[in-house]
Amino acid sequence: MKVAIANDKGGWLLKQAIVQKLAAEGYELLDFGTQSPDESKEHAEAGQQVALAIQRGEAERGILLCGTGMGVSLAANKHKGVYAAPVESVFAARHCRLINDCNVMCIGGYILGEYMALEMVDAFLKTPFADNFIETRRDYLRSQIDRIASIEDGNFR
Repeated sequence: MKVAIANDKGGWLLKQAIVQKLAAEGYELLDFGTQSPDESKEHAEAGQQVALAIQRGEAERGILLCGTGMGVSLAANKHKGVYAAPVESVFAARHCRLINDCNVMCIGGYILGEYMALEMVDAFLKTPFADNFIETRRDYLRSQIDRIASIEDGNFR
């Protein structure tokens, strides 16, 4: 699986651990983030870079990091077809995929420790949409995603 990742200064340290883990597990990475703790990048730019990689089909999933995960999620969600969720737990990381079919997870380097963040990355990357739900529940969840896409069609020009 191809994963796009980016960070601002607040997410640099945590991104290093995530990149190391994903590379060791054989994920193909597109790293748009800062490459040193002194390098500066705005959270809006980091969010946009990952969102564009998702839009262009260069990556299947994205991981964004800033101090809280909120700034990068705001930027990423301004792109049609990009569904970025700021998450702070393994439960939320799993459910953003399971229920909402999110393609970008946003996490906070000032909020999370490395162990929790790596567990969240696993949950996000390994959870399929609507896994083990009965057909009527899957259909309902898909209808909600279609509804969100319809809202996008009306709002994104």
